[in-house]
Amino acid sequence: MNSNKLTKLIIDALEDVKAQHIVKLDVRDMTTVTDYMIIASGTSSRHVKALVDSVAEKAKKAGHRAIGVEGEEGGEWVLLDLQDALVHVMLPKVREFYNLEKLWSIVPTGDATATDG
Repeated sequence: MNSNKLTKLIIDALEDVKAQHIVKLDVRDMTTVTDYMIIASGTSSRHVKALVDSVAEKAKKAGHRAIGVEGEEGGEWVLLDLQDALVHVMLPKVREFYNLEKLWSIVPTGDATATDG
């Protein structure tokens, strides 16, 4: 499954369980860790967990198993690593605080090299 099909599957799974404010970020030019980051909000810790479970289940059925899940215990911010896409599902207050959309949309302005003082 290519990255674009995977992100469509992720977004569909999130929409099925009523995720809020879904954002897809193309980070291919910024990192080699993943191609896309999908960020969404849930209304409660239980909702956040249900959203992640929905994505993991649909990805698994499509033959794309998660290689890691972090944050399920607290449910304020859960990260699901599907290799070609990282899925961040957060409570609104956590999402606002970390503002990943802004962080991952910063474009480097040039070569920043350290100089000896």
